Amino acid sequence: MGNAQKNKGLTVAMLALAVWTTTANADVLSDVKAKGELVIGTEMQFAPFDFLNGKNHEGLNKDIFTEVGKDLGVKVSYVDLPWASVLPGLEASKFDLVAGPVTITKERMKRYGFTLPIADASVALLKKRGDKTVIKPEDIAGKPVGVQKGSSQNQQLDDYSAKLTSPATVKGYTDNNQAYSEIMTGRVVAVANSLPNIAYMASKHKNFEVVMPPFGQKTYFGYVVRNDADSASLLTEVNKVIVTMEKDGRMKALQEKWFGVAMDLPTEPIEPLI
Repeated sequence: MGNAQKNKGLTVAMLALAVWTTTANADVLSDVKAKGELVIGTEMQFAPFDFLNGKNHEGLNKDIFTEVGKDLGVKVSYVDLPWASVLPGLEASKFDLVAGPVTITKERMKRYGFTLPIADASVALLKKRGDKTVIKPEDIAGKPVGVQKGSSQNQQLDDYSAKLTSPATVKGYTDNNQAYSEIMTGRVVAVANSLPNIAYMASKHKNFEVVMPPFGQKTYFGYVVRNDADSASLLTEVNKVIVTMEKDGRMKALQEKWFGVAMDLPTEPIEPLI
């Protein structure tokens, strides 16, 4: 074989090795560790999970991912976007994981990879304290009710409203804080959201109270990765941290801190009811 042929053969072999090496190390967890950073997409308008206190990022998600970052040995950074842009941003690989959190549903599990549950996501109603027109969930029949557009809570509210004697007038909002402010203006009588979220709001703002019981199916919140082989290792690692935190009591301590109550959560993958 001549030198030219030998050099050509060597070049092809080196390229093949480079492609194989890149493919072998293409998983998200390896990339995260290599760059020393886990990038998370979220919306910081969803207290008590992610929100801004002045300029400071606070919430349950930040506390949990501080522990994840320690376990992985990387720093954690956040991309704050309107909720409608968060999951599309994940699919476009703008970040490694979505904190949200996101309600685990059958349809979403076909499209995304979910962590183990980190909170109960059952849907309930927040109303103006002392409003006697809404005592129980069924009382929203024929009345205007707010919800975040495109959310799982939006779908559950639509389904519930359709079964009432007179459907509620469902009004969609870009973020939950906007919807909550509409309770005080009287444009809506209540806002549908996850029980942890509205329980937190009622505990922090004396003008609000929760309508009990929740009207939605028993559901859970989880974090989201892309539904591909490259994200499987990151999902496994985050799940390990969640299970460890459940077992050693750190998760319940954080739930009590942010929700005012601890929740019993499954430590095995769930089959959603919705």
